[in-house]
Amino acid sequence: MNKILEAKNIQAWYEVRGGLLSRVQGLVRAVDDVSLTIHEGEVVSLVGESGCGKSTLGLALLGLLPVREGELTLFGEKVNYRKNNAWAKHRQKAQMIFQDPYGSLNPRLTIMEALAEPLLVHGLAKPKELKDRVAQLLEMVELQPDVMNRFPHAFSGGQRQRISIARALGMESKLLVCDEIVSALDVSVQAQVLELLMKLKKELNLSLLFISHDLAVVNAISDRIEVMYLGKIVESGSPDDLLANPQHPYTNALIEAVPGLDRTKRPKVLGGEIPSPMSRPSGCNFITRCSRKTESCEVPPDWTFETNKNKSRAYACHHPLTEKVTHDH
Repeated sequence: MNKILEAKNIQAWYEVRGGLLSRVQGLVRAVDDVSLTIHEGEVVSLVGESGCGKSTLGLALLGLLPVREGELTLFGEKVNYRKNNAWAKHRQKAQMIFQDPYGSLNPRLTIMEALAEPLLVHGLAKPKELKDRVAQLLEMVELQPDVMNRFPHAFSGGQRQRISIARALGMESKLLVCDEIVSALDVSVQAQVLELLMKLKKELNLSLLFISHDLAVVNAISDRIEVMYLGKIVESGSPDDLLANPQHPYTNALIEAVPGLDRTKRPKVLGGEIPSPMSRPSGCNFITRCSRKTESCEVPPDWTFETNKNKSRAYACHHPLTEKVTHDH
């Protein structure tokens, strides 16, 4: 399969400013040395707690936030992200669908105007073709074309998210970055939107980076799951392998925190708080919350790669869960 996106050692930082002159007082390393590959037609899910850097990574990969360091290749072409116009040629092929369906559509524009504007800007349709093209896009997301003259406030959250998907499809995109796109929707509506997204993915051969905190959702739709903690990827693998046999203690903690149908078995909540990205631990990022930590964890862990039945998985941990550890504290 062709590589749609390849990121190597990506870093994305925020400047922290303060004082009378608003001077830079520090840097928040929201994304710290992340490598990621997405192939043609693949669904890669990015999971982790709030504040771990998932959304920042998605924005950085599309040039919506500045990349500080690293290499990024989109559609086989290296992106020189330090140039102002580096993203212009990729805007059409790579689009983002945002979390808030109520904030991602301009309330002053009708649906016709919202979907037609990018078509005109990118020369994808002539003025006389706009109405037919917008009608086609609405039908693709299972909405009636006669709603195009309404404003966003007339639609439910699920319908607005469908419209956002239609807007991205209008750009003839091949890569969609979906940032928590169903988290604000009711469970039944979530299922409908996800079913639609998977249908479109198959019909149009789309590649997806699906950002979520819901393991049940990503298990249902993903080809591969990337687990992120404090700006770093800590484990990667197929859903059936990673969720059934996690190796990193953080991945295991995420799984154990999911409520189940068995009410006699309470979910285990991971203790402690994520350290500040401005003052990370010197060794493993997870050391302050890990019950398996030893002195060796004071050194950043190397990656371990495994291949089993043509499925690869990787994790960064000194003491994976298959290894017995004798604690000295």
